[in-house]
Amino acid sequence: MATDRPVDGIAPPHPAFESYAAEPVPQAAVGAPGKEGVLELRFAPTAAGTRLVHDYARVPFHVSGTLGHDPHPDAETVFVQSPTGGIAQGDRLDVTVEVEGDAVAHVSTGAATKVQSMSCNYAAAETRLEVGTGGHLDYVPEPTIVNADARYCNELSLTLEDGATAVVGDVVVPGRLARGERFAFERYLSRLTVTGPDGLLVTDTTHLAPGERDPTVAGVLDEFEVYGTLYVLAPNRDTAAMSDAIHAAVDDGEACAGAAELPNGAGVSVRALAGRSETVQAALHLAWDRARRTLLDAPAPAGRKY
Repeated sequence: MATDRPVDGIAPPHPAFESYAAEPVPQAAVGAPGKEGVLELRFAPTAAGTRLVHDYARVPFHVSGTLGHDPHPDAETVFVQSPTGGIAQGDRLDVTVEVEGDAVAHVSTGAATKVQSMSCNYAAAETRLEVGTGGHLDYVPEPTIVNADARYCNELSLTLEDGATAVVGDVVVPGRLARGERFAFERYLSRLTVTGPDGLLVTDTTHLAPGERDPTVAGVLDEFEVYGTLYVLAPNRDTAAMSDAIHAAVDDGEACAGAAELPNGAGVSVRALAGRSETVQAALHLAWDRARRTLLDAPAPAGRKY
């Protein structure tokens, strides 16, 4: 029976999800085996460059090791895999990525993340990114596809020490577009909170609930379907010049895209809209490449994965 408290004993990550939290999951309850995914990655500098010194993965996450194909000579790469069909109702995901001082790491996913259709409860992910003094992290997963009736909350926090930088990407596909499914999900919320040595730098939230407000109206997504954001977090850098350079890189592409400075000198945000995920990803990759050349004097890794 439904109760008036969260099924998993933990308050939902956002008030908009409170009404879902009391709904029991008949197939496998919140907290049951396979419902609480955990991923831990820690990168450290060594004489031979950055190395992955700790990893732990629990379904639906899997890590097969590292890849040494990053254009930066000292960088290390991890593609996170999933042996499941996607994120299901009642799933709770906990991700921690730590980059020690002076290390350079790139974390992505091998394929798009599919948030499956739901009839009760919701799915949530909490991701903590920490970058030590002088370190750099690229956290640029493949797109998130939000299927019909899905309810998904993604909370992401980034902590930067002195001289640390990061690039964080997020692309949202509002359903299985090839079969005509478009904005049929119930609720999608993604929030990024960035903290520096002196406290909060910036918070940015994407909250889409098509049943409450049509996201296709002017001033929201208009005629576009796929939405993408790239955050270039680089406190105490010349964000005005970086914003201009990134805007010039994305302005002539097929996507409707642009760049702007973030508050508190935190860095630059890039927004891209288009009808296809590939178009949005291409625009954000141009921005990522320009940002990386500015911050690391090295290009972004190739966008395609095999």
